[in-house]
Parts: sequence; C-alpha cells; structure tokens
Amino acid sequence: MKEIKAYVHRNRVADVVDALKNCPAWGGARGDRRHNLALYIVKGFLVPTDVAEKNFSIDLGEEVVNEYKLELICEDGEVDDFVAAVVTAARTGQKIAGWITVTTLAQAVPIH
Repeated sequence: MKEIKAYVHRNRVADVVDALKNCPAWGGARGDRRHNLALYIVKGFLVPTDVAEKNFSIDLGEEVVNEYKLELICEDGEVDDFVAAVVTAARTGQKIAGWITVTTLAQAVPIH
C-alpha cells in the first residue's frame, strides 16, 4: 500500500479531485475499489497564481498561500496512474505549481 500526498493550488483542487475520480485506477479492476481521499486546507509558500491567493499570516509574519493538501491511500500498482492524474490536473503554467510525495505504508486497515 502507498500513500500519495499532493499540495496544489486552491483554484486547481476541484480539477484534481475530478481527475482522480475519473482515473481508471479509481474504479479498480473489479470496478468496486474504494479509496481513502482526504483534503485539508493548509498554508504554504507556493507562488500565488493571482492576487486572490495571497494572504498574510500573523502567526508566521509572512505572506502565504492557501493550498490544499490531498492524501490518498492506494495499492502499489495504482500509484503511477494517480500521480499522472494529479500532475496533469494541477498544472498552473508556473515552474512549480505544487508537490507530490509517495510513501510506503506498513499497514492500512479499513474499518468495517
């Protein structure tokens, strides 16, 4: 099992979620796979795509951007499809529009 984390601009997050849900890996080979996808609003230091993304953090004393952090748990063989979906949907035209990390999970147990 793997965990994919992606940090993307808020104006791209809806397209990223849509791309993940339309990815062939989302349905799995049997068409009944379920994936754990979570979204969090985080403050980061990506270059803003427009003025509306700029915020000032009193706690940090700096300008920050509200980004979204996505976390997705998936099978090892699904990683490349999901990462490709995020890369394509998260593009903003900037040199760096976010980050994707993939880590190995020791165990992931669904709660039934």
